[in-house]
Amino acid sequence: MRLLLAEDDKDLVATLKKYLKNAGYAVDAADNGVSAEFMGNEMLYDIAVLDLGLPERSGLDVLKNWRQKNNHLPVIVLTARNAWHERVDGFKAGADDYLGKPFHVEELLARITALLHRSSQQPGGKLDVAGLSLDEEKQTVTTEDNQEHKLTGVEYRLLRYFLLNPGKVLSKTKLTEHVYDFDSEKDSNVIEVYVRHLRQILGKERIETRRGQGYVFKDHN
Repeated sequence: MRLLLAEDDKDLVATLKKYLKNAGYAVDAADNGVSAEFMGNEMLYDIAVLDLGLPERSGLDVLKNWRQKNNHLPVIVLTARNAWHERVDGFKAGADDYLGKPFHVEELLARITALLHRSSQQPGGKLDVAGLSLDEEKQTVTTEDNQEHKLTGVEYRLLRYFLLNPGKVLSKTKLTEHVYDFDSEKDSNVIEVYVRHLRQILGKERIETRRGQGYVFKDHN
């Protein structure tokens, strides 16, 4: 899953990027509102963490502009702990959740997971689809034979995206955009390699190849 982190505190960004990447997210960072708004409109993200106190353009204006353009990117806004009016303004502008500063990284990770699951109408903590169970903390998948398999970072992000979008045709380009961050060297052909790895774990029938279109994760046994 790919995440946009809009925050101008460099130390906080460095800390959050480390934890978010360890949790299986591809992270792009923007340190001002103008860049954040552009990136949120022009690139594919699954969720955004948006500080309302950004320079050049406030996070509130960024959020308002996204929503005016029918950009429905799920957004968690970061506010000063006691600034209740910022939270109200954020919700009115279209925020999905908020977190007051300072905060524990674990709470942010939990809120991100909850919002992603809520957006996809899946319960939080684990993804259970068609006999498969993806543990988001351990980054493992348990198959129908009750065997637990460890996943690499890319395998985990790819499988999580498949499980959140069962039955949908997902192009290699779209999968690449959601699995890798902005700084990574993107090669859609690498997706084929990781799909093959997942098929070895899940079974060949789980991920169907659609010629000229991409892949479909089958949500039925």
